[in-house]
Amino acid sequence: MSLTLAYAADFPAIASTVFILPAGTTELPVTAAADLSEAARQYVAAQLAADEKLVVVNQYSHQHYYIVAEEKKTSALGLEALRKAGHKLHARLKADKVEELFVCNLTPAGASLALAEGIALTAYQFAGYKTDEKSKQAPTLQRLTLVGPDLSEQKVAELAGVLQGVYLARDLVNKPYSHLNASQLAQQFEKAGEEAGFEVEVLDLVRIEALRMGGLLAVNQGSPEPPTFTIMEYKPAGATNAKPIVLVGKGVVFDTGGLSLKPTPNSMDMMKCDMGGAAVVVGVLTALAKNKVPLHVIGLVPATDNRPGGPALAPGDVITMYSGLSVEVLNTDAEGRLILADALAFAKKYNPELVMDYATLTGSAARAIGIEGIVYMGTADEDVMADLKKAGNTTHERLVEFPLWDEYADHIKSPIADMTNLGKAEAGAISAGKFLERYAEGYPWVHFDIAGPAFLTTPDSYRGKGGTGTAVRLTYEYLKGRA
Repeated sequence: MSLTLAYAADFPAIASTVFILPAGTTELPVTAAADLSEAARQYVAAQLAADEKLVVVNQYSHQHYYIVAEEKKTSALGLEALRKAGHKLHARLKADKVEELFVCNLTPAGASLALAEGIALTAYQFAGYKTDEKSKQAPTLQRLTLVGPDLSEQKVAELAGVLQGVYLARDLVNKPYSHLNASQLAQQFEKAGEEAGFEVEVLDLVRIEALRMGGLLAVNQGSPEPPTFTIMEYKPAGATNAKPIVLVGKGVVFDTGGLSLKPTPNSMDMMKCDMGGAAVVVGVLTALAKNKVPLHVIGLVPATDNRPGGPALAPGDVITMYSGLSVEVLNTDAEGRLILADALAFAKKYNPELVMDYATLTGSAARAIGIEGIVYMGTADEDVMADLKKAGNTTHERLVEFPLWDEYADHIKSPIADMTNLGKAEAGAISAGKFLERYAEGYPWVHFDIAGPAFLTTPDSYRGKGGTGTAVRLTYEYLKGRA
């Protein structure tokens, strides 16, 4: 992460500073106007009276920025408004070539963290593969220093740890298949484990075959590259959970649809993002380990690409899964659930307290609620589902619960196997969840379909364009509360 976050007890007299003012402010507090001339104060007061939310004063040697907090229905929505204000402010900081910004909060606690989060998430840039000198130049803004009695060095460091997890998830989703096949993805997991402090074990093709992971092997049949199955484990001393929490991520590094070939453009051409669930898992583990959250958490990622080559899986084939159940494959583009099912069945060996899986699984979920939220469903109790929804509201990675009523099992009935991998045209996100439910037995389970917000084709405030790292902040917030 090129942008450094720091904490200070106070800000220097001559420094570029942003002051967060309470909603409805019409006059500057003394703290925010110490070195302003009378003319500058009158200018700011006039702007505030005109209901401007961002006011800038050029002091020549430095800048003063004033952001007015907004009155919202909930405190969570107020913090989200500050994240978006951070996004807008970043554009001005970039134009003003500010290298270090001090953030001073004159409102209730938490505002400076939200503003800094919006700035930092906006500041993210994928390194990419351009070779010109301009593209290689580091961004001007290098440091955010947060000031105020409502803060501490620990709180600022925690935000930095979470942002590192989001940045990592975004980087992985943005990498093309030419630079991130299944083996290279596993290598990225190993690197992340070394840097953050969690253990990583990678199972190769021989071990996957020995385990008879029929779903992962079937999807991999048409690929020239071998699959991997990665086990990541963060087990700190003093973990508060006796049984581990397991996170499972879909790791389809590129999805052509297999023999059920996807159309392009606006479909196959974006399918480097189909490992967004895997990116969430390693992003969350990175944030937990960086911040030394006392929870035992295991991450499982089955990874492969989905191609139509050679002996590729064909519609109508019947395969036997790791769990022993048989599946009639009606569509090879419904492959994510096949590899997730093997991982969910494998998770049972850990006797987990809770299992949560993440996947860019269905267009149905994206069509239902768009890029604005995440579809979730599961067998965990109501308290878990409510706590997850609360964490989603806090981070503005909002959740919409879909049902798993018994009747939906009829959508995946097969005349020749235990089930099919494809439901009806209606309720496609739910029938995919119902498929996974058959393999998530013996433990509480929640499924997150992040197909809508995981990868954006046009910029959206601080989420940017491309990989968003959606669900990293949500999951970290939930697990931190659970710890």
